[in-house]
Amino acid sequence: MRVSGFTYLRNSFLYGYPVIQSIKSVLPVCDEFIAVVGRSTDGTREAIEAIGDPKIRIIDTEWDPKLTQGGKIFAQQANIGLKAVTGDWAFHIQSDEVIHEDDLPEIKQAMITHLDNRKVDGFLFRYLHFVGDYRHIGTTRRWHSREIRILRNDPSFFSYRDSQGFRKYTSEEAYASGAEKGVKLKVKPLNARVFHYSYCRNPYLLCGKVKKFHSYYNPNQASLEDFKEAESFDFHSVVDVLSPYIGSHPAVMKEVIAKQDWDFKYDASKGSFTPRHRMLYEIEKITGWRIGEYKNYKLVK
Repeated sequence: MRVSGFTYLRNSFLYGYPVIQSIKSVLPVCDEFIAVVGRSTDGTREAIEAIGDPKIRIIDTEWDPKLTQGGKIFAQQANIGLKAVTGDWAFHIQSDEVIHEDDLPEIKQAMITHLDNRKVDGFLFRYLHFVGDYRHIGTTRRWHSREIRILRNDPSFFSYRDSQGFRKYTSEEAYASGAEKGVKLKVKPLNARVFHYSYCRNPYLLCGKVKKFHSYYNPNQASLEDFKEAESFDFHSVVDVLSPYIGSHPAVMKEVIAKQDWDFKYDASKGSFTPRHRMLYEIEKITGWRIGEYKNYKLVK
């Protein structure tokens, strides 16, 4: 069995992404790792080279401004990595995601067990979304609970929408033209977790990230002001309810967490719920059932 990891990124340090920790967290179960690096000015590429692992192969890219509408650039970059892998399995990790070392044995065993089981297209991971700091997580429907992070190396599989999961298409032409919506992949759920740190970074860097990210969806509204980082991000702007996290973090994050240079005080009174979402949240707390949750996959029993 051969496993290929892949990611895409650009100017990750500029916006405070833990990209080096992200890559290192999956290297132990990968035979190769493809880093699709958009032209960067913050030393991102050099830092990836400095990891010094012969498994890592860098593909240099230029981000096409024409693909910014709707976040298409993210899917395009993910597909470059996906089509470059040579393994039986492709392990996708984004630059704000880290895998816990405790979960690697389960992940590896799942790939071994289902290597020849063509009924399984991939594996579904649980998500822990850290918000504000490393001690609070978002657990409501505002945050997706699971997503595909390992898929079979199959030429008919492509990144879906803005790199939100993956789907199967009859041809590359059908995918590129939008003639097909694609078929959801059949996946096995794992207990393995993705530690998602998108909203757990320095609020000044995060504010710049949010503005830049939004410009990839609405380029006509972007201006030079969108790229300034002079203000601090308000974590409560993305909060309805946060829950305490008392577990351990991936070992590769130890130094990053120790260097936290901002304070966050969770104020539950600032949470914003619509009446409908409040009702659904209360039902989920009692039953564990997230009614109407969007699922870009089909579960295999």
